[in-house]
Amino acid sequence: MSEHTSSGYYNRHIFFCLNERPNGEDCCALHGAKEGFDHCKKAVKDAGLAGKGQVRVNKAGCLDRCAAGPVAVVYPEGTWYTFFDTADIDEIVESHLKNGTVVERLLVPPELGR
Repeated sequence: MSEHTSSGYYNRHIFFCLNERPNGEDCCALHGAKEGFDHCKKAVKDAGLAGKGQVRVNKAGCLDRCAAGPVAVVYPEGTWYTFFDTADIDEIVESHLKNGTVVERLLVPPELGR
């Protein structure tokens, strides 16, 4: 089985926390999460990575890693990322989603939770 095929419907999923907290608590939505999601969805499509056997970009509710927000997680690897701008999203798409190489500088430290 090659790196870009899997027995599942998608090879990889990337989930973006888009959670908003109504009481004004800090959350991913306050840190550009929706913009990151939208940019990733377009970048994956533009790179020809969207669809069956490839990559699915998904919205998620709270992923309980608020202290690192905004966050996204790539499965099946379970790799947690934070991002600051669209260039970071482009790097995740090109390096990890397309080529399978983790972007070390954007990894969420394992101890950061809520």
